[in-house]
Amino acid sequence: MERVDASDLLAQLKSMADMAKTDFKATEQSATKTDFGALLKGAIDHVNDIQAKADKLETSFETGDPNVSLVEVMVALQKANVSFQAMTEVRNKLVSAYQDVMNMPM
Repeated sequence: MERVDASDLLAQLKSMADMAKTDFKATEQSATKTDFGALLKGAIDHVNDIQAKADKLETSFETGDPNVSLVEVMVALQKANVSFQAMTEVRNKLVSAYQDVMNMPM
């Protein structure tokens, strides 16, 4: 049975919070080109992987796998929920930014 380490979970949450706070404005000193589509696809794939892992743990627990605890399942489901909510907020911000750009006078 895999044990859930609280410090590991907190570190992952802090990492996600830091990613959310990252300022995406490019500066001349660090002008590196990144493919926005690839970046967005990578984030969506990451959220999908978290949800797939949570679903697999849930199914294993429901079928009576003795190596999967209820705590693991609940933590995985909450991580999947939080990551999906974060992705939804990013999508909402992108839609809002797109609408702002489209409503700019020419």
